[in-house]
Amino acid sequence: APPGRAARAGLAATAANMGGLGCGPLLAGLLAQYAPWPLRLPFLAHLALIAVAALLTWLLPETVTSGVRRFRLRPQGIAVPPQVRGVFAPSALAAFAGFSLLGLFTAVAPAFVAETLDVHNLALTGLVVFTVFLASTAGQALMGRVGERRALPGGCFVLVAGLVLVAASLLLASLPLLIAGALCGGLGQGLAFRGAVTAISGAAPAEHRAATVSAFFVVAYLGISLPVVGVGALTLWLGLRDAGLVFSGCVLVLALGVGLHLARGLGRSGGGASAR
Repeated sequence: APPGRAARAGLAATAANMGGLGCGPLLAGLLAQYAPWPLRLPFLAHLALIAVAALLTWLLPETVTSGVRRFRLRPQGIAVPPQVRGVFAPSALAAFAGFSLLGLFTAVAPAFVAETLDVHNLALTGLVVFTVFLASTAGQALMGRVGERRALPGGCFVLVAGLVLVAASLLLASLPLLIAGALCGGLGQGLAFRGAVTAISGAAPAEHRAATVSAFFVVAYLGISLPVVGVGALTLWLGLRDAGLVFSGCVLVLALGVGLHLARGLGRSGGGASAR
């Protein structure tokens, strides 16, 4: 990003991330419900989008100069420098909790809507999943008003409120409560996510920034994938509703703990600043 526009570039990157994750279920649901070839057309559309993205990426100018001319496809490694670990740990845990909520919606919400609420419109199911990612994008856009220092703990507390609504929707078999949980939880996830990315990017040395942000995204994507496997295993034992409640409770405790930890740190720094 050019000087003075790093924040806008960060918003574009994170919003594209969440927007893509949300538009996929929505597009697939619309095509599967209203278009022919429901088991094939969503994948064909995805392949077409990949082809367009590959072409646009190929045409973009390269911003990194390298003396290596030969193309080598190999992992570059990830790293968290010692001076960043104090910021990295709570930020990564907050991202893990937020992405766990996203994983819950992508994995459990479709089955919950179909089996418990007896709603079998695939477009509506995709819309429910899309809602949480749309709210996440909105939360990221709000960080400028909330402020970088308050976005991470505040996002964790809003995420907790969203998890309470999701748990209530499972208990009461309520679609409106599920959508409210998606909006509230997604908003909190978006605030915390962008706050975490901004904090880590600002704290990491320039020579290790890419590796540190990569490590952060590894933790975040573990949050959207691994806990969902646990929910699936619990579903075989406890059933869909109880497994969702256990999962919501665990993520709620994690998000609340991280939020309280960050809020205490924010209070101490604010108190010191006012005393000076």
